[in-house]
Amino acid sequence: MPNTTDNPTLHISLPTEQPMLRMVPMPSDTNHAGDIFGGWIMSQVDIAGSIPAIRRARGRVATVAVNSFVFKQPVLVGDLVSFFAEIIKVGRTSITVDVAVYAQRGLREGDDEICIKVTEAELTYVAIDDNRRPRVVPQA
Repeated sequence: MPNTTDNPTLHISLPTEQPMLRMVPMPSDTNHAGDIFGGWIMSQVDIAGSIPAIRRARGRVATVAVNSFVFKQPVLVGDLVSFFAEIIKVGRTSITVDVAVYAQRGLREGDDEICIKVTEAELTYVAIDDNRRPRVVPQA
């Protein structure tokens, strides 16, 4: 994996829209090497992706597929992690959401702040009723 502090071409800016979720991972979220667990990131991606799906479905949704999930760079303790989610497809009962995850590092005084894209994912949610059965997604 490339070292982003040695390669300024990997530094980017955050998207202009508001993130669905923003978190700072803690030491308890790390593996033995000090990187944030991939499962922690996956959990936050699922939460972030569900927010626009719930809004579009106007109610409950259930995650039915993780269509793709790519870890591009590690997330470190103290990173400010931002999750951006966008609906890319609406079916009869399903909603597919793209989630992009960025980490901002060097937020302490005296550090150079950088921003890198750390994860990309696509998830599919299904609108469900009170009995947890699929229901039609309302017209926009």
